Amino acid sequence: MTEARGSDGRPGEHARYAPGTPCWVSLMVHGMAATQEFYAALFGWEFRPGPQQLGPYVRALLDGREVAGIGQLPPDRHLPIAWTPYLASDDAHRTAETARLCGGTIGVGPLDAGEAGRMAIGSDPTGAVFGIWQAARHRGTAVSGMPGTPVWNELVTFESATVAKFYETVFGYEEEPVVSADFDYVTLSVEGRAVAGIHGVGHALPRDRGPHWLTYFEVADTDEALLRLTELGGHVVKPAEDGERGRVATVTDPEGARFCLLQRP
Repeated sequence: MTEARGSDGRPGEHARYAPGTPCWVSLMVHGMAATQEFYAALFGWEFRPGPQQLGPYVRALLDGREVAGIGQLPPDRHLPIAWTPYLASDDAHRTAETARLCGGTIGVGPLDAGEAGRMAIGSDPTGAVFGIWQAARHRGTAVSGMPGTPVWNELVTFESATVAKFYETVFGYEEEPVVSADFDYVTLSVEGRAVAGIHGVGHALPRDRGPHWLTYFEVADTDEALLRLTELGGHVVKPAEDGERGRVATVTDPEGARFCLLQRP
């Protein structure tokens, strides 16, 4: 995710998201109240109601600024519980049509989300789910660069090359593959800025998940956040380790939504 910072280098608000940039993340769950309690305790989020087009929905806030959304799944819908990134678009209808023409599927929309904007939910040719957001009043995540905000989004899939072409065609990304015999990774850039990644993991892809997008949330201290997460009923999938982006751990919330905690250097 691109960052907005003031002249003093501190976290700042976003003015506009360029097309293709991850601009929002949303989670659909069965237990709205319990999920809000979990993330409030983990990230310090507060909540207020959002558009109700797809059922009960709240927006998570940090210091009064919107950072993410949580919605209620209908009781009869047994979909995977997962964080979904929304990619910015100037024209949700055109982006959805392009996705269809390139082998993707549009499952919801495009439809109006009140005065907030226009949205669609689709999947790429491998089945990984993503959202499309055409902003009106609601531009997306209002602040970044502080604990509790989305900091990166990464597609975990079988191999990067084929699906990268899909995203490049639909959203206009520039690609930068990592040249390595044993590491399959492509960085997606918008206007010269890295905004997302595609990680090909082959047979290491979890069988119960399939290809999926993974959201990284910034934390001040990964190890401390892991302790808090397990006390709150979350689970550790991959313990904390130091990497190129910082100290990262892969976890799930109590309903099974997978995400990463990232303490940047």
